[in-house]
Amino acid sequence: MKNTPIDKNTPIDYDIVKSVIDQSGIEDIGKATIREIVRLIDIIEKETGQKYIRMEMGVPGLKPSTIAINAEKEALDRNCAASYPPLDGIPELKKETSKFIKNFMDINISPRSCIPTSGSIMGGYATFMVAGRRDPKKDTVLFIDPGFPVHKQLVKMVGLKSDSFDVYNYRSDKLKEKLESYLKKGNISTILYSNPNNPSWVCFTDEELRIIGELSNKYDVIVAEDLAYFAMDFRKDLSKLGKSPFQASVAKYTDNYLIMISTSKSFSYAGQRIGLLAISDKLFERDFEDLSRFYNTINFGYCVVQGTVYSTTAGCSHSAQYGIAALLKAINNNEYNFIDDIKEYGKRAVIMKDLFLSNGFKIVYDKDIDEPIADGFYFTISYPGFSGEELIGKFLYYGISAMALRCTGSEKTEGLRACVSQVNPSQFTDLENRLKQFHNDFKTS
Repeated sequence: MKNTPIDKNTPIDYDIVKSVIDQSGIEDIGKATIREIVRLIDIIEKETGQKYIRMEMGVPGLKPSTIAINAEKEALDRNCAASYPPLDGIPELKKETSKFIKNFMDINISPRSCIPTSGSIMGGYATFMVAGRRDPKKDTVLFIDPGFPVHKQLVKMVGLKSDSFDVYNYRSDKLKEKLESYLKKGNISTILYSNPNNPSWVCFTDEELRIIGELSNKYDVIVAEDLAYFAMDFRKDLSKLGKSPFQASVAKYTDNYLIMISTSKSFSYAGQRIGLLAISDKLFERDFEDLSRFYNTINFGYCVVQGTVYSTTAGCSHSAQYGIAALLKAINNNEYNFIDDIKEYGKRAVIMKDLFLSNGFKIVYDKDIDEPIADGFYFTISYPGFSGEELIGKFLYYGISAMALRCTGSEKTEGLRACVSQVNPSQFTDLENRLKQFHNDFKTS
């Protein structure tokens, strides 16, 4: 089916799309990077005047709370821009981050161990820099995939090795044997995963997190828990302050952990580049002799803050810290329910999934062990007879964009990741019509 020609009567002008692709110099459009796809679509939209259904990037699509915005404005009016922020964060933010983690995760982490970073990805960079250098024998990061491709790029940049496996076929009891097959080699410094998972949206159970935690203790491996989509498993009501159910975490089962909390998705604050890195108090205090090869100390927490954060970004935006501190304070005081706002993503996912399923598509990662996958920020799709790359190439002519699963470490090469955040509900009719035409053009029976 991949060689089936496209009827030139496509929703987006065929000749313009083809011309833009030809002029781009990209030999195989299906293997283009996300940024290359973004640029192509920007050009096509400008030349045709038509909007795409843009599902290629995980860009937040909701307005941030005025609580954070107003607090940041007030901080700027107080002249905070004229002074450097503390490397480890302003006291207000550290205190409220600690409270937030207790309220929504039931985990005790002291304010000292809560560090704001220049985006959550900076927290990942600091983690790899320090955790990956504490023991020369442990030079490899294990990714429980699928996952965020940039994390692998970070590992490569800092000179570490990586290994990975697609977790979909290793859930529940199967996870222990699979995970231990890597850890027993003795070369793993860090395990990283996202929960909910980008892009599959599977969510680890408490039992699976217990397995990860116990194995991290057994093999002295640090677990980096990427909570970019904090509390976005909407099958559970995670909005009750200080009450179960809580955001699930490996922190219940080990002290060898760091938690990366993004403010981009759950708080819609992506533009200010501030994330939260929360380190287990015991890990923060641990000494590792081999860190002296790279830092002026052997203390883990000191190396993260005074070593890595200082020598890379020297902290993060002063005003943004005040904004997020005010937002977390409102949440901790039960004055603002952030989950009520972000449930919009789940509502969009329900409708969009149905439109795809009604037009011959399938959900690739369809089960979370024994129950349907949650409705959230991402879902995954495939169409019979197409690989993910082939589907991307066809989609461009139909005014739809997405990302191939291949670059996430997924073994599902036929699939695409679809992000709901940039798709406005006003576009649902366009999406439905375009999918209907696509299905009519390519269905086999």
